Amino acid sequence: MADSTLSLEFPSVYGRTVTAVFDGGDVTSDSGVLLLRQADRALGMTRTLADAVRDRREAGKVGHPVWEVLRARIYGIAMGYEDCNDFDRLAGDPAFKTVCDRLPTRDGDLASQPTLSRFENALSHADLFRMGVALARTAAGRLPRSTKRIVIDVDPTDDPCHGQQEFEFFNGFYDCHCYLPLMVYLSGDDERQWPAAALLRAGNAGPTDGLFGVLRVLIGEIRRRLPQARIELRGDSSYGVNEVLRFCHKHKLDYTLGLKSNAVIARLSECVQATLGARYAAARADAPDDPRAGDGLRLYQLLPYRAGSWDKWERVILRAEMTEGTYNPRYIISNRSDLTAREAYAHYCARGDRENRIKEFKLDLLGGRTSCHRFLANQARLLLHLAAALLMKMIQLALEGTPWVTAQIHTLRTRLLKVGAKVVQTCRRICFHLPTSFPQRESWLLICQRLC
Repeated sequence: MADSTLSLEFPSVYGRTVTAVFDGGDVTSDSGVLLLRQADRALGMTRTLADAVRDRREAGKVGHPVWEVLRARIYGIAMGYEDCNDFDRLAGDPAFKTVCDRLPTRDGDLASQPTLSRFENALSHADLFRMGVALARTAAGRLPRSTKRIVIDVDPTDDPCHGQQEFEFFNGFYDCHCYLPLMVYLSGDDERQWPAAALLRAGNAGPTDGLFGVLRVLIGEIRRRLPQARIELRGDSSYGVNEVLRFCHKHKLDYTLGLKSNAVIARLSECVQATLGARYAAARADAPDDPRAGDGLRLYQLLPYRAGSWDKWERVILRAEMTEGTYNPRYIISNRSDLTAREAYAHYCARGDRENRIKEFKLDLLGGRTSCHRFLANQARLLLHLAAALLMKMIQLALEGTPWVTAQIHTLRTRLLKVGAKVVQTCRRICFHLPTSFPQRESWLLICQRLC
């Protein structure tokens, strides 16, 4: 045990000696994990995830139940501790022990790195499927009962690999050895975005690999909760293909999807191109001294089109634009007859914010930390990071009406959750003594009131 009388002397301030003494007792730098516990209680998430896992350990030898392992790991990821190695230090942290229902000064430490790593590698394909369903149900359960339309956004992303992980392959598009996770988000009439699914895929996976299985689960959970709501699939041109269209028709989904150009579509849009070119030339003639005259001119046009493999004619929308004198067309497919061509394209472009959420997932939650050798263990990590994203989303929404509601995960963590506190345990209570000068006291009060 360290000598509590050891003190360090620093330069004086206004004649007063500055001394540091190691006698502060149990102190944590992560007291914000208490708010994550409240968010978890509101979601009922870690208990639901634990129920999805079959514990194959001998009951008499288990010191850390599944729910505790999941809770510690997910909370750790949300607080910026993305590696199992971090729990060699965090296992005895009084804040983490408290939120895992252990007394800070008793009951032993939390699971260490070997236990956490064994847990991740022991999860079976069936366990991971049930965990994925539980997370989808959690996300769908946050949609208001009054929701009339749910948009499912799908988007692949690259996850570079730096070892010999199973099913990592070189991908020419991303120019690296990688996985290609499929990220799925839900949003309702209130436009709140909920991370709903994360499927790890091999580095050579096609755009639709694994897509339909994920969609079936999500559609089932949504329709169980909101049977009258319309469901729409939205994605980029990787999904504007016959297989996806047939799936949407079969499951009665609306869709707004990107579409790659081809010779037939280009020929159908020649009239629009000619009209736009004439308008551009007129704009240049009216302002010959302005080098940017005419740039940004746009036209929108409906183009009835049916590819040879399609079952029926589709509503294709052209957005034609002049950019620095160059004709720049973009195409989408949408069966949203309630939207004009311009509105449908604007609705399609709104999916760009989901790409920001994926970047946030990868950068702020280190969602790309798939460094295990086994593919299933890496899928387990991806689901744990998705669960942490759900917790942080709850924290963000509890701050509605404040500037924090648009803050990214890193900002919320560093400004609100990373708070030092002295932890004092008595026979009747565990008290976290937070700094008197903490500037976000009102935000903490607001979060606790709304999450409780």
